[in-house]
Amino acid sequence: MLTHRERSDTVRGGAGGFLGLALGISIGLGGWPLGGRAEPLTLSRQAEEVAERLMGVLDTAVQAASNPQVANVRMVTCQVSLADAPSSEGIWLYQEQAIATNLQAPYRQRFLHITPSPFSQTVRSLAYRPTRPNAWVNFCDRPAANRKIIRKDLGAAVCSVFLKRSGDVYMGVTPAIGCPTTARGAVRTTNRVILGADRMETWDRGYNAQGQQVWGAEGESYQFRRSSPSKE
Repeated sequence: MLTHRERSDTVRGGAGGFLGLALGISIGLGGWPLGGRAEPLTLSRQAEEVAERLMGVLDTAVQAASNPQVANVRMVTCQVSLADAPSSEGIWLYQEQAIATNLQAPYRQRFLHITPSPFSQTVRSLAYRPTRPNAWVNFCDRPAANRKIIRKDLGAAVCSVFLKRSGDVYMGVTPAIGCPTTARGAVRTTNRVILGADRMETWDRGYNAQGQQVWGAEGESYQFRRSSPSKE
């Protein structure tokens, strides 16, 4: 699960990001299997599985082709190494989103820390906004051995995402108060997320100080589909 300046004005309503998620989601899944029997996994393995599902390239090309109001957004995620942290600390990812026709100018960049959350029996994705975003553009294009960062590169922690496994998908939703933002007139954002093996759906919305929605998903989710294998 788990927004870069936060969102470009060229993206109508943004295009799904990983914001703080709490549990207790009830969503129309559009045919996704939900609540079926799945092999029990330890929380550590679930954290690995979430990271695996995030890594690689997902885009909204299929949705954009059928709905001209949806931008074709490309989301790229890869594993990175935090040089001054022990390997037992969890999994670190870099993620960026950009309009497919302008990949050199991502509108959202984040470092994600993926860890088990034993208290809530979920997987936590804690997002950081990089302090030097220009330094990380197309970072996932580098060989894995060269994708190393240190703690001061992480920037400010933005929001946590808590993902609960249900059947063969992970689901979550932001708390009622949402997460703080300054993107395009919004002061807070809310989101619902479903993460599958090869696709992700998000209902990402921004609200102003008066509680009015100023951008984001309306009736239809943003529908990302995998377009390339994981970038480890």
